[in-house]
Amino acid sequence: MAGIRRPFFALVDSLVIDYSCRLKGGDMKKLLLGMCLAFMVLLAAGAGVIYSGVVSVAADEPHGSWVHGILETARERSIESHASDIAAPPLDDEAMKVAGAGNYASMCASCHLAPGMQETELSKGLYPSPPNFVSSDMHGEPEERFWVIKHGIKASGMPAWGKSMQDEYIWQMVAFMQELPDMSAARYTALVAASDGHQHGGGETAQSPSSHHDDDTRQPHHAREADGPADLQDSHEPEGSHEPKENHEPKDSGRAEDHPHSSHDAEHQH
Repeated sequence: MAGIRRPFFALVDSLVIDYSCRLKGGDMKKLLLGMCLAFMVLLAAGAGVIYSGVVSVAADEPHGSWVHGILETARERSIESHASDIAAPPLDDEAMKVAGAGNYASMCASCHLAPGMQETELSKGLYPSPPNFVSSDMHGEPEERFWVIKHGIKASGMPAWGKSMQDEYIWQMVAFMQELPDMSAARYTALVAASDGHQHGGGETAQSPSSHHDDDTRQPHHAREADGPADLQDSHEPEGSHEPKENHEPKDSGRAEDHPHSSHDAEHQH
């Protein structure tokens, strides 16, 4: 490609220089002034279009074919260029695939899906649509997938996992993904079950809802009953007392609205 570019740009330079030499001093000034004015007009028109708000950024309105083609070409060429100096380690080790399966299931499957998995809200709602690594061929080389996982893709929903994952764990995911297009659901389930789950040496997102639930279940029995005697004492007031009695309901009433996860479950309704 470089060999083709050099003669092309050399030809363009020679034509421009030849044309410039034929112009007189006044004609050259007029040409430069016209070019500056045309550039300023185009710049003002572009700014007007941007600030008018007519350009839609809605994720449910796809780009035009020419815009999509430009962005797609720029993305592919950028990934290929930046990943050109990366050397992949051996990726056929079963232990690497097992470790990568756990992190893939936790960090990637909700967008890129997995064997036997239906489309999710994320996979259907994101634009550009995340590639389905199960139903379609996986494009690119392992080095390019490593670069994408580590650095992410701007304005696409693809995070830069390298901010929390070391290279070793990213290569494990790449090794797992090598087999993913031809993987059966049983094989996928077995690999995930054999893995350590979401584990990549630190920086993993905490599972706050489950940990909150675990804290409740781990509470000692005598601690959960600490308020019991006080409730009973309040309910046995001396006869003849004219103070209004409080209605002491059990703290764990069993109602759905009292469950710590009920608000989240209620919000996630369509």
